[in-house]
Amino acid sequence: MAAAMKPSCKAVIFLLIGWLPGLLLATELRVEASRYRLEALLTHPALREVEVADDAVLHRPMRYRALPLDALLPGLRPGERVQFIADDGFVAEIEAATLMGADGRWRAWLAVEDPTRPWPRAPGKPDLGPFYLVWTDPGDAGPEQWPYRIVAIRRREPQPAPAALSPDPALPAHAAAWRGFAVFQRNCLACHTLNGAGAAQLGPDLNVPHNPTEYLPEALLRAYLRDPQSLHRWPQARMRGFSPQQLSDADLDALLAYLRHMAGRKRWTEDARP
Repeated sequence: MAAAMKPSCKAVIFLLIGWLPGLLLATELRVEASRYRLEALLTHPALREVEVADDAVLHRPMRYRALPLDALLPGLRPGERVQFIADDGFVAEIEAATLMGADGRWRAWLAVEDPTRPWPRAPGKPDLGPFYLVWTDPGDAGPEQWPYRIVAIRRREPQPAPAALSPDPALPAHAAAWRGFAVFQRNCLACHTLNGAGAAQLGPDLNVPHNPTEYLPEALLRAYLRDPQSLHRWPQARMRGFSPQQLSDADLDALLAYLRHMAGRKRWTEDARP
């Protein structure tokens, strides 16, 4: 007669069973109040094949089966914004007008991975699927605007940035901190909050309790933003550096000016999260 299962083995099995529903939900996409199974999106009548000349994550040409975003967000207006939320807390918020382009044709698409034809993996990254925002006409879309492993999409009405993120209104319009504020919103809010404001949950807050300009010399901080591995080797690190093509030296100067300025404007705003 087989020996009775040890309690520790039972605990492991029960734990795995408890995780199973969560694992299965990886093939489900939440779009506002609706939920879509992967199988349903793979047979969606609007699904089509698109060509991406230079995938920003895979760094190669790719062909994807993909949906235009209005197939999931009907009536999407150019003045609205769309949030793409990844399973690790990364949040990309992009203007609808940018997604669809000035001529009304879609520049960005929701790629849907067929499990029988899996996508290649990028070195050092997890699987990108099953839902990935890809661009057939990227223009100036940076790497933070190619979110992958998307689990939820929601539209947002245009609204001012939370006051907790904003430089001092008394600053002159030409102050570098204002330009840095725009750079921060475009490149940093996808992963980080500042003063508790923002929707991302992937990276730490960049002002509370400490601002990086307070504990890193400027030369090290600049090097870190260009190549995080230059500061410390961490094979599993999620942050990727910004090349001069992605973040110009002038924009980097402005970003540092903004961070130094915000170090003097610390506050914690739990209610600033969307």
